[in-house]
Amino acid sequence: MQHHYSQLIELFAECFERSYRTRLVAGEDEPYYQPATTEQLAEVVFAHGFFASALHEIAHWCIAGSQRRTQFDYGYWYEPDGRDAQQQAEFERVERKPQALEWLFSLCAGVPFQVSVDNLSGIEVDRQAFTQAVWLQLLGFFEHGLPERAECFAKALCHYYRQPWPPTCIAESIRELDYV
Repeated sequence: MQHHYSQLIELFAECFERSYRTRLVAGEDEPYYQPATTEQLAEVVFAHGFFASALHEIAHWCIAGSQRRTQFDYGYWYEPDGRDAQQQAEFERVERKPQALEWLFSLCAGVPFQVSVDNLSGIEVDRQAFTQAVWLQLLGFFEHGLPERAECFAKALCHYYRQPWPPTCIAESIRELDYV
């Protein structure tokens, strides 16, 4: 099956447009979140029409609580490319959860996933350690429960792309590590 971001826009609308007054939008440049106004829906804007960017921005939205969803870009801290070691550690701490959900969404859509360290001109990053931290976070979500909106969207992806729920590799990893 072909994967195109327009499918994600439709699935997101089916899941959340009415209940959360939020829509997914293909953007030109940097991704961002625009909260709703009395006249307009909130917008989760992803970068350059990239499928993976859409999944990543949806993951951020699924984690953001109701107060965060009233602020531009959820009011999150972000230090651009070129971070030092301390800034990179904070980035990885904050990004573990959304990237774990992005990994889940990728599995549910049947597309590859790769962590984003998002620091090409900064310090050298241990991508393998960050990948493991993101994977353990994903296992933790299955142990303790997925955020409600994330579960809803993941199940919609599984149904649309005809993928199993829960993704087989996650269930096997959880059993191997005695998470259930």
